[in-house]
Parts: sequence; C-alpha cells; structure tokens
Amino acid sequence: MANLIDTLTENAKPRHPEKQHRPDNPVQRKPDWIRVRAPVGKDYAETRKIVKDNDLVTVCEEAGCPNIGECWTQKHATFMILGDTCTRACAFCNVKTGLPEAVDHDEANRIADAVVKMELQHVVITSVDRDDLDDGGAQHFVDVINAIRTASPQTTIEILTPDFLRKSGAVEMVIDAKPDVFNHNLETVPRLYLSVRPGARYYHSLRLLEQVKERDPSQFTKSGLMVGLGESKEEVMQVMDDMRSAGIDFLTIGQYLQPTRKHASVARFVDPKEFKAYETIARAKGFLMVSATPLTRSSYHAGDDFKRLRKAREDALTR
Repeated sequence: MANLIDTLTENAKPRHPEKQHRPDNPVQRKPDWIRVRAPVGKDYAETRKIVKDNDLVTVCEEAGCPNIGECWTQKHATFMILGDTCTRACAFCNVKTGLPEAVDHDEANRIADAVVKMELQHVVITSVDRDDLDDGGAQHFVDVINAIRTASPQTTIEILTPDFLRKSGAVEMVIDAKPDVFNHNLETVPRLYLSVRPGARYYHSLRLLEQVKERDPSQFTKSGLMVGLGESKEEVMQVMDDMRSAGIDFLTIGQYLQPTRKHASVARFVDPKEFKAYETIARAKGFLMVSATPLTRSSYHAGDDFKRLRKAREDALTR
C-alpha cells in the first residue's frame, strides 16, 4: 500500500508536493513482528460509518496507522481536527501537506456527537500543524474539548498537539482548557531534527511540555519517539533524561515505518527485545507509564493506558 499512496490520477495533485523532487528511497520489507491483519468486521465498519457520517478526519487513516484494524474494531478512533492538510513537511509523516482550508467551526460539535455515538470512555484529539493561523489552532482545540465535556462529561480527553511555534499565548490557552492528558511528540533525537522534522525545534517542544507541568501540575504529560531513523541508543536515553527533567509522565516508543518512497528511509527495524530494554530503562528513570513496542503509536491503547497512568500516580502518592 505504501508504494501506491503517491500514485497520481490525471486530475489529482500529489499528496506531498514538496517531496516530489526527492530521489526515491526503497521501502524495505517489514519483519514478521511488524505485520498486522487487514481491517475487517462489523465493528470496524460501524466505526468507519460514524467517522464518515460525521464528516470527520482521523489520523488513523491520514497517517496510515498500522493499528487501524485493531483500534476501529474496538470502536476507538483518533480524531484529527483543523482539516486534513498540514503546513509542515516532516520527512516521516504521511499527512497531506499544502495550504489548508478555513477552520470548520462546526467540527467540534460533530466530534462530540461521534464520541457519544461511539460511547468512548477516553478520546484522543490531534491536529495538523496550522502555521497559517494566528493561534496555531489553539482556540479550536479549546472548542473541541469544551464540546466533548458538554456532550459526554464522563469521557476523559487526551490531546496530541502541534508545537505552536511562534504562537504567543496558544499553549497556555490549551492548558487552561484542562485536558486529562497533554501529549506532544518529540518524535526523534535532536541530531536528526534538521532532516526529519525541519520545521520544529527540539528544545521548544521540550519546553512546551514543561510549561504544562508548570501551569497545571495535575495534568498528565506524554510524549513519543520513533526509532529506526538512525538514532543511537545513547541518544534515546539522553532524550529520556530530557523528558524526565521536563516532568513528562508517559513515554511512548515505536518503530518508524516509511509511508512512501519519497519519505525518510528506515535505517533499521528495531528488534522487540530492544524495545523491552528501552521500557526497562525508561521505568528506571522514573516515568509513570511506558509503552515501547514496534507497533506502539501515540494513541494506541490510549484508554487502557490512561487508567494505568492514573493508578501509577495514585500508587506513587501513597508510598
């Protein structure tokens, strides 16, 4: 499927126009531990229907998540707000890039309606980067959070935000909406930012998460890394230390998978035993929650992980 994503029809525009001039990077054959079943079944179809009927975008589809079959069969979907077009051009990401359309202000109500229909106990909301907006889309995050709280007060809310780079006051606005989990992914080690995440700044992203803890210590913070892009183990462990210095509670680590020939290549497929070692190291460094497997993604098993995260904090407070 990865090789077909950039295939153009006569009238279609390329999904990643900024990558068309790049030389092809071969898409490597995945090892057995990466393979997943194709999405099928009644519950999967029902989830897809709710998403389509409510005219919503999901990162599950746009980013080509390998876990979509499992998650949608369990009626879990990660909603992507502010459109399907990102103003950044990260080398790893399959979300469409270009000039986004105007903000759809009714989207918050449609997401809240989908949360009710899917009977979600925990929902994850992410977005594209919207560098074209004065607040980077912060007010829209607030509107979505408020709409869900009104429609489904018992649902816990996890947000996965962009970095709001050069958007004064935006981070504070979202923190004050009081999501249960504030997630922002560092994605990779500092050395690889220029080639993998050129529009972002490592220490800005780290500082964003630190700000959450400073402004509202009760909020859980979460961040994720991809491995297999050429980072060293020592660099990953240094990022863990940086995260802990910023007070981050929950770390996710997953295998980078190359979406198309035009994206950054996979340097190597990390063995499951190495993921287990990363998990052991991260727990020793003090993270309340760690998810480190080849198929781990930011919102994978997010609801169950949130319950474990909350219990881990309670246990830590009673020691």
